Amino acid sequence: MNSAKINFTKLSVVIPIFNEVKTFRQVLEKVRAVPIPKEIIIVDDFSSDGTRDMLKTIQAEGDPSVKIFFQEKNQGKGRALREGFKKVTGEIVIIQDADLEYDPNDYPALTQPILEGRVEVVYGSRYKGKNFNPYKFFHTLVNKFLTGFSNLFTGQNLTDMETCY
Repeated sequence: MNSAKINFTKLSVVIPIFNEVKTFRQVLEKVRAVPIPKEIIIVDDFSSDGTRDMLKTIQAEGDPSVKIFFQEKNQGKGRALREGFKKVTGEIVIIQDADLEYDPNDYPALTQPILEGRVEVVYGSRYKGKNFNPYKFFHTLVNKFLTGFSNLFTGQNLTDMETCY
């Protein structure tokens, strides 16, 4: 790992989206409000609920920091992410889901260890910090089991292998 501080000019926020017409405008406004220089790359995975029309309206607004791409058929979140990664121009990349599960206000805390040159990658966790919800017991139990199993084989020490951030 290179311990030198990163020369940072722009964050790339990649947002894979599929049928999120009800939440996406709010997500986009929250991402825009984060006080970090950024580009927002949205990849629609062939939504059928009106999301594509909403994205075309956003595209017509002409915000140069927002780049929108449309897949011609549904290919899954992984493919949407790979397509988005091809378009990034920032030094740091964050994946943002379009369903309000993750808070863009966490971007400064997530990017700080990278900017300081302490790490090359940061993984978020739904099981640490202020937003942990212990009442999703079954989901938490299964995730902890799978994360432990994953850590065993990868040598990592993650707390939430299914994390978005």
